[in-house]
Amino acid sequence: MNFLDGSLFPENQQKLVITAAPYGPEWMPSDFPEDLPVTMEEHIQKAVDCYNAGATVLHTHVRELDGKGSKRLSMFNELIAGIRARVPELIIQIGGSISFAPEGEGNVAKWLSDDTRHMLAELTPKPDQVTLAINTNQMNVVEQMCEADLAGTSLGTPEGYRAYREMTIPAGPEWVEEHIRRLSANGIQTHFQLANITQLETVERMMRRGTCNVPLILTWVAIGGGFDAPNIYNLANFVRGCPDGSVLTLESSMLNVLPVNMMAIAMGLHVRCGNEDNIWTQRRDRKMGSVAQIEQLVRISREFGRDIATADEARAIYKIGTFYKDADETLAANGFAPNRKPFWKGVPLPASQSEPQPA
Repeated sequence: MNFLDGSLFPENQQKLVITAAPYGPEWMPSDFPEDLPVTMEEHIQKAVDCYNAGATVLHTHVRELDGKGSKRLSMFNELIAGIRARVPELIIQIGGSISFAPEGEGNVAKWLSDDTRHMLAELTPKPDQVTLAINTNQMNVVEQMCEADLAGTSLGTPEGYRAYREMTIPAGPEWVEEHIRRLSANGIQTHFQLANITQLETVERMMRRGTCNVPLILTWVAIGGGFDAPNIYNLANFVRGCPDGSVLTLESSMLNVLPVNMMAIAMGLHVRCGNEDNIWTQRRDRKMGSVAQIEQLVRISREFGRDIATADEARAIYKIGTFYKDADETLAANGFAPNRKPFWKGVPLPASQSEPQPA
């Protein structure tokens, strides 16, 4: 991404898109009963509340009545239908992991089988987005958490801590390419959840090979434990690697969430918050719910002079419903340099500029 003179002026920035993640699949309801929905009506009402507070993208998981994350796709269908009926404007983003919740006491948190995960492309009604990890990777979400983050929660128990410490993301090349193909065929946007610059480079290579003809809508997930740590050096490296046509949201965990989001607001990027990412105030004097976190970001963004995107504006910024016909169109639209032609010498120019001449 290029940051020209004036790029930090709010009048030159996109309006802010706020993604809410209010279903906290890693927590048990007893960890934060005031904010974690259990019944289907509570799930739907939480979506309404987040939208009314200023969020226009909803990152979605769903629980069974026993409080554990549901692995039944029928429940996702029911939730999507319920949200569509109450807030049809909201961009619905399904968490591609389906659920992080351990199936039983002491069990390692597991994703569903590859075949079952492909069925996310067949949800009815269909979501706007499904998140996608790139390259099989460790996802030790507790690695950078401290004792104060975990105190009094299910993640602070030996079995809960071990389950999330040992979690991995299966996302090999063959499965990823097939999943993008199925999502695109059904008109569902791929939202890339990336841990570091190497995963971004893999996405670029897929686009260059014509197996990923989609807009580069992505989130930098800075949570440690196999993902980047949330520091300015990692952030700057990742942002530098993103082409100008991409749309970047920042995500972190626990007390890193607010400062990372403040950087996103200042830089013209987009934000994510909610109890899936953090449950504490910055002083840890109390727990802070998803709606309060959204309202906080709305206040801060307005202090920066940056307006909040409406649902229609968020859909335009996120390019919902946009797909490309081939690698050349994909690279040009996302702001990458074009693929090298056999006769080209030197460094290819961006697709919007004149092509190199034959040697």
